Amino acid sequence: MDSTGERAQARWMSELRRLGGWPLVLGLAAPLLSGVALVAQVFFLSRILGGAIGEGTPVMDLRADFLILSAVLALRVLVGLAGEMGAAAGVERIKLELRRVLFLALLAERPDWTAGRPSGALGTALVDHVEALDGYFLRFLPATVGAAVLPLAFAAAVMPVDWVVGLLFLLTAPLIPLFMVLAGWGAKGAAEAQADALARLSGHFADRLRGLTTLALLGRGEAEAASTERATDELRRRTLRVLRIAFLSSAVLEFFAALGVAGVALYVGLTYLGLVGLNAHGLTLQAGLFCLLMAPDVYQPLRTMAAHYHDRAGAKAAVAELSKLLGTLPDVRSETVAAASTAQLPEGPLGLAAGGLVVATPDGTRKILRGIDLSVAAGVHVALEGPSGIGKSTLLERLAGLRAGEGTVLLGGVPLPEIGEATLRERLAFLPQRPHLFAGTIRDNIRFGQAGATDAEVEAAAARACVDGFARGLPLGLDTPVGENGLGLSGGERHRVALARLYLRDPSLILLDEPTAHLDPLTEAEVLGGLLEFGKGRTLLVATHSARVAGALGASLRFQGGRLVRVPKPRIDLEAAA
Repeated sequence: MDSTGERAQARWMSELRRLGGWPLVLGLAAPLLSGVALVAQVFFLSRILGGAIGEGTPVMDLRADFLILSAVLALRVLVGLAGEMGAAAGVERIKLELRRVLFLALLAERPDWTAGRPSGALGTALVDHVEALDGYFLRFLPATVGAAVLPLAFAAAVMPVDWVVGLLFLLTAPLIPLFMVLAGWGAKGAAEAQADALARLSGHFADRLRGLTTLALLGRGEAEAASTERATDELRRRTLRVLRIAFLSSAVLEFFAALGVAGVALYVGLTYLGLVGLNAHGLTLQAGLFCLLMAPDVYQPLRTMAAHYHDRAGAKAAVAELSKLLGTLPDVRSETVAAASTAQLPEGPLGLAAGGLVVATPDGTRKILRGIDLSVAAGVHVALEGPSGIGKSTLLERLAGLRAGEGTVLLGGVPLPEIGEATLRERLAFLPQRPHLFAGTIRDNIRFGQAGATDAEVEAAAARACVDGFARGLPLGLDTPVGENGLGLSGGERHRVALARLYLRDPSLILLDEPTAHLDPLTEAEVLGGLLEFGKGRTLLVATHSARVAGALGASLRFQGGRLVRVPKPRIDLEAAA
């Protein structure tokens, strides 16, 4: 990744930090407050020991110091607890808001965008990649604030007591971050590789799980199990690489911290023995104890940051994967992802016009539609004809705003991009060639078109779509359960359930893709009759191979030579044809 992309991701993570609000600010400030209390704690502890041991002060005369020391200890406990609770609350705010933003961003994408990405990878983005930010904001960020301020502050506090010890702290403390950066270069690459392997494994597992029945029928169960095991082993190896680098950075830190503490102890000991006389006034027992007690705490913030350094690497790798998966990181600065459009559509049936439509395959290697123009007047019923693979389904998806492409689409004279998503889905209905049914009863799947529909309305819609024709033969009628994607129903039955779902709505423009496919002639005539009755006062564009459907609609748009040509037809009497 180039430096520009890294800077953009760093700015995005900084914007995420603002979502934590005051609880996260409390979590970041807690290490600094605890550091101030620590200096007071060490001062009074060294004062008590120096007075009791070095000066022979009676313990009862040190009661005030004991009380202050106890209060400081209690204060440090309370500050630490408040900081952890605040940071945890801030992190939960960030994760909740980020998941909301990511979810809305995924919903805003067209189906062709979603279809080009493994569903397992999208699920990983919402769950695992967001969760990877937890350690960064909860542990690493507060530790970084403490490591940036406290060692210098502690060195400044020691300097008036003994300038040699203070100078030793100032010289040795920066070595630790320097070597951490060197170890961090390797940690970054390993963490990115681990996050990439996790995304691939999630997509691999989800895709195999979805096609489990097909794989079993083809006898590929054992081969795919072995493939999944290899992918799991790769993730395990990459995770261990990340852990090895994390242990290395911690070992480097502990080594230099131990050298610093040993250097202070050696200097203090030699000073008391009279072998070193750099301090003109000498060292009292209280001063020596103060320096010795402060020595481990000078390096402790750096040690804490190093212990959580892998959290930073994991978070940056997760953000890089989000950027790679989504193409761009969503905006988290505004309260909503995108402002709703205020464009108003005219009442009644909507006219449809399109010009210069160009749609390519997802990889961009082939043009499916090239410069298509069409016009359908409001309230008119038109058939869309052409051989299989010519682009009828793609055209309907483009008109419904479900596929990206060049050109303009006008609904009721309003450009498609200016129509709000809620308004578009309310006024336009689209039935694809392979409608999706959910695991549940037939009644539940029909009611999905209008959540507040009554049983009577559901049954009326089922009758119009001829669902009751086959539902009466089922043990529970409309309450018969079906599997995911309509498992247990034939293709024609699934289409009729999807049509009944559409009949619960009140669209002004209806786009249908092969609505009578897989139906016998008699059932087709009945379904078509219900469709035309529902379509009165609405604009209807139907992609079909059926001559009966095309004739019943009266007019046709047919693909010829890569263009749409209007073909007037005499209207077919459905009752006579049946």
